[in-house]
Amino acid sequence: MAVPKQKKGRGATHTRRSANSKLAAPARSVCPQCGAPKLPHHVCPNCGHYKDREVIVTE
Repeated sequence: MAVPKQKKGRGATHTRRSANSKLAAPARSVCPQCGAPKLPHHVCPNCGHYKDREVIVTE
């Protein structure tokens, strides 16, 4: 069985552990009515449309 000759440094350990902890940006889609960015499968906060119909009355 292989045994390390020297202890790994703290920086190498932290770099290896932090490689999997990257945050992904949330997915965005464009509203077909007003063109504002919105979350997919959600009502548009700008115009209130969802699936080509007005769900929330906005001004």
